Amino acid sequence: MSVWPAWEVREHDGALSWLHVRLDFPDGAEVDVLAVVSGTGCVLVEEVRARPALSLDDLALLADWIEEPLLEAFRAGDRAGHGGPPPGTPRRGARRARRAWPRGTEGRLLLAREYRAAQEAGADPVLALMQATGHSRRRTLGLIARARDAGLLPPRHVRR
Repeated sequence: MSVWPAWEVREHDGALSWLHVRLDFPDGAEVDVLAVVSGTGCVLVEEVRARPALSLDDLALLADWIEEPLLEAFRAGDRAGHGGPPPGTPRRGARRARRAWPRGTEGRLLLAREYRAAQEAGADPVLALMQATGHSRRRTLGLIARARDAGLLPPRHVRR
């Protein structure tokens, strides 16, 4: 099992860390998970990709398999500071700077270009845009929807 950080959001008294987890099994099966760990130790699974597909019983066990390694990785990252304030320093008011993203038509054109580049590279376009813009998943999906409405991206579902 390997765990590595995707991104982190610090706000007020806490932090949310998105972590990638990869489980490789001896029979060649693999499971990729995107999970969120809060400063209080709460683990939420956002996305699961498995080859071959997991049964419902295995999916129910997934949380038990990944919970402890996720919390250990979160604590290790918290101790390392990830470039933030030194350990023991109160985090109140500390925020990560977000990359400036152009607004309006220019921003939608750039977003569509980044989206297509991520698709062509075989990456998840939403995650790629989240990293590029520094926005949350919900905000990024809203930006994608506006680019679709402007005709810069194809519709989500092709109508028959």
